[in-house]
Amino acid sequence: MSDPEEITLQPIGVLHTPFRVTEGMPIQSARSNLSGSAEVYEPFAAGLEGIEEFSHIYLIYRLHRVETPPSLKVTPFLDNREHGVFATRFPRRPNALGISVVRLVSRDGQTLHFIGADMLDGTPLLDIKPYIPEFDVFEVEKSGWYKRRAYS
Repeated sequence: MSDPEEITLQPIGVLHTPFRVTEGMPIQSARSNLSGSAEVYEPFAAGLEGIEEFSHIYLIYRLHRVETPPSLKVTPFLDNREHGVFATRFPRRPNALGISVVRLVSRDGQTLHFIGADMLDGTPLLDIKPYIPEFDVFEVEKSGWYKRRAYS
């Protein structure tokens, strides 16, 4: 396999949460009622204009403390069977990227306060996007292994 063109991502900020270790951390933001904040670095602060007009936002971040090498076959948290990594939300991924939809509570200058923390404290923030129901809600016909999962 040839090397694809190199991609360099620059963090735009850092996420602050109550989680210093992964043990006890929620596995999805929708299952978390815990607070967190996104501190956006000064050079990117102007990009926050208008964000407070949205109730929910996507946070896209680097899973910076995934210690084991990526794997194409994984056993996700909610099942006891192995699946392809791209059919799961398991963190041990080739590019170690995470995404969470969180409820935006407030903006204080360069800091966004949110509910739905499911990431480690100090996680590098790569991007923020508004959640827009007309674009982001789908009627689902299939949910793969998740519908047949071992742990509900």
